[in-house]
Amino acid sequence: MRDPRDYKVEISSGARPPSPQPSPGAGSGKTDTRPYVSVLFRCCNVYQRIYRSADGAKYEGGCPKCARPVRFLVGAGGTSERFFVVE
Repeated sequence: MRDPRDYKVEISSGARPPSPQPSPGAGSGKTDTRPYVSVLFRCCNVYQRIYRSADGAKYEGGCPKCARPVRFLVGAGGTSERFFVVE
């Protein structure tokens, strides 16, 4: 049985990869460019994006299954990491 999906990979040395394009928002046709951190919630083994607040002071959200809250404050002495695991 043949796979109907089209897999094309171009491999060329010295070529710059295309810059990533933001994905459209949830059916709105708008592009979401808000900063976010990636969080893996071990409590329910699920991944969630946590977006920065409108005032830019924190990233706040929770586990999509059990609602366990998380908050990451933005500050000068912080980290440049973008992926976190909440145990």
